[in-house]
Amino acid sequence: MQFDDIKKILEEQGYAIVGKHSAVKLCHWLRKSLLENKPCYKNTFYGIESHRCLQMSPTAFHCTQKCLYCWRYQAFTLTELKKEDADDPAFILEKSIEEQRRLLTGYKGDERVSLEKWKEAMEPKHVACSLTGEPTLYPYLSDFFEECHKRGMTTFLVTNGTNPKALEEMDVLPKQLYVTVAAPNEEIYKKLCCPLVPKGWEKLMETLELLNSLDTRTVIRHTLVKYWNLGHEKEYAKLDERANPWFIEPKGYMFVGYSRQRMKLDNMPSHEEIKKFGEKLAELLGYEIEAEREDSRVVLLGRGKQRRIK
Repeated sequence: MQFDDIKKILEEQGYAIVGKHSAVKLCHWLRKSLLENKPCYKNTFYGIESHRCLQMSPTAFHCTQKCLYCWRYQAFTLTELKKEDADDPAFILEKSIEEQRRLLTGYKGDERVSLEKWKEAMEPKHVACSLTGEPTLYPYLSDFFEECHKRGMTTFLVTNGTNPKALEEMDVLPKQLYVTVAAPNEEIYKKLCCPLVPKGWEKLMETLELLNSLDTRTVIRHTLVKYWNLGHEKEYAKLDERANPWFIEPKGYMFVGYSRQRMKLDNMPSHEEIKKFGEKLAELLGYEIEAEREDSRVVLLGRGKQRRIK
């Protein structure tokens, strides 16, 4: 499939393509925050202003897994982005902000939207590097976060953990680093996450071992799919012990997007099931349930560390 064909598909889905390999999309919760004054669970958990969050990816066409539960378009997955083919980090950030503003333009005249809040949204203060693809494949990710921090922006990075070398070599880390652990063991990992690179599970284990040594806030996210990876609390606890994260987020799979081609509605756990999983895991690890959001089917496990990100 040609780049122009891919670009057209993504633009029809509300994405804005930035340069050769990056993308921006208004988050569902950014729109909810503007239209209904209802923020996302990251606001509840960490104090992020949902309407000022820039959801983007520097690797919109690149990933190392084809997870069955992923709701993104996956037909163009590449597993490597070479330095000579990569856009400049300052360019990506500047153009991402420009595209975010363009996508927000139509909300200005909506009677449901506060003009003051819309003006704030036009000046994003947080970058969620998590939209699609595997961001650590972007070879200048450290420089990208440096550019964000120069602007006084806070940053989140969500990774699938299959590129530990990239994390180890980063001079500038995000303010908060998420690693998705969506399987309690290698057998389930191979069936559910469908790695496209050799030794995906081993690389994820390397990332977990590395996590505690990184000078940033860390989160393990367990994306839980009923009849696939929900349960197995003792196995997950052993993995989490390796990483010793600040926080753990058990979060339910949602039956949306392209995942509906591979999953069923009953693969979506209830919030009660997620909370029960979280309670068992917390007990095994010595964490506490510090917060929850039923509408997002997610609970937050922590050990009393500062939750609000700065």
